[in-house]
Amino acid sequence: MATRTDAPTRREQILKEAALLFAERGFHGVGVDEIGAAVGISGPGLYRHFAGKDAMLAELLVGISGRLLTGGKRRVAESDGGDPEVLLDSLIEGHIDFALDDRPLITLHDRELDRLRDSDRKLVRQLQRQYVELWVEILREVYPSLAEPAARSAVHSVFGLLNSTPHLGRPGSLPGRGATAELLHRMARGAFAAAAA
Repeated sequence: MATRTDAPTRREQILKEAALLFAERGFHGVGVDEIGAAVGISGPGLYRHFAGKDAMLAELLVGISGRLLTGGKRRVAESDGGDPEVLLDSLIEGHIDFALDDRPLITLHDRELDRLRDSDRKLVRQLQRQYVELWVEILREVYPSLAEPAARSAVHSVFGLLNSTPHLGRPGSLPGRGATAELLHRMARGAFAAAAA
């Protein structure tokens, strides 16, 4: 069975480098030759893995939306109806891991989502809605007095807070991953508590 500690596949390497380059210079500012050079293959060699840059962008943006939803569902399943406070903390921790570890994908989503084909963009939005609703359900278990529209607004606001990590500065300028994660967690919980007050 493969684990996430396995060496990344060539396809995963290509996607990682494409995300970094697209986030840094924009989708149209990067050519396939540059992506290929970043992973040690020729630009045309990328076409053995992807139909083109559009396919890479779609896989990156649809992929991260799918992974967030799958991760959230896994955390809910693992909680097995346990303490909703603990589950909310687990969801926050999972999203913080994404926000700190996949910062280029946040930038890419903000800048390039409109470049996706309509069908891919709709799929991203559908996955995101399901992810939000998962959070809304847990948040309302923690704060039963919080009306559904307010809970949904609170979840979107916390996502905005957590997804601000690309604006925190370069990774080396942050106070350290653990301290940053702890700060983001406290701020998310504080925002939810304020919404329910």
